[in-house]
Amino acid sequence: MHHSASTLWAEVMGNLADILRETAIRLTDVSNTPRLDAELLAAHALGLDRSQMLLRLTDLETPPGLKDMMDRRMQHEPVAYITGRQAFWDLDLSVTPDVLIPRADSEALIEMAVETFAVPRQPSRILDLGTGSGALLLACLSAFPMASGVGMDASTAALAVAAGNGDKLGFGTRSRWLYRSWRDAGWSADLGQFDLILCNPPYVESGADLMPMVVEHEPHAALFAGADGLDDYRILIPHIPALLSPGGIAIFEIGHTQAQAVSDLASNAGLSTEMRRDLAGKPRALRFSLGIGDMNG
Repeated sequence: MHHSASTLWAEVMGNLADILRETAIRLTDVSNTPRLDAELLAAHALGLDRSQMLLRLTDLETPPGLKDMMDRRMQHEPVAYITGRQAFWDLDLSVTPDVLIPRADSEALIEMAVETFAVPRQPSRILDLGTGSGALLLACLSAFPMASGVGMDASTAALAVAAGNGDKLGFGTRSRWLYRSWRDAGWSADLGQFDLILCNPPYVESGADLMPMVVEHEPHAALFAGADGLDDYRILIPHIPALLSPGGIAIFEIGHTQAQAVSDLASNAGLSTEMRRDLAGKPRALRFSLGIGDMNG
């Protein structure tokens, strides 16, 4: 049963359990995870984490500010932009509309890196191309405590978010943030070499049909990459061999239909490729290497 916003809030003010149940029903039209969305927004409004809130549902009142947050969510605004936070790997990241919201599927890249660099072998220099919120670089700095890294982005606003995350998480001294575009000539010449390169480039075809939550709110420069979604791979991949240290690897996120096309680009650049699937079993990450040294499978 659906209610208009005004009647819903008038009817069930007070009891948070009722509010969450009713809100989840309303959010089914705009979200695949309506109950989770309602819980995350309520917890944020209360200043609690979600598990703390759920333990105390029966004695909590509905917090002021929750109605405005729910109304924003009903307009397809992503939860992470409303709360300003997103969990990724073992980190709690700040996010703004200047950066793409880190997805759980992208953790496949971190898993692949952790498996490749089995103890005692650790990467010492890491590069994150198009770092956005800093998610991939900071997750790897968390996973590899001896490493330092460079996050590069063509958006100063995104770099401000990434640098803030690096400082807040205690990785300030191990991370450097570089304002640069891979569309500019000579962008890679002075970077040096890296044991691990991470990249989640824009890979959506320009005509793709995306959910309003994504297309109306997330930064288009981080999403779209030409008619076939491969523009940025074509630019980036030829630079990878020179950026890799001996035995180093690069891990790129891909759209689930792009594994073959991107593997072919890598092959043409002299790289060997291994693919990894995401939680839904779809191709999600490609690992590139120069075929030097032991790649641990």
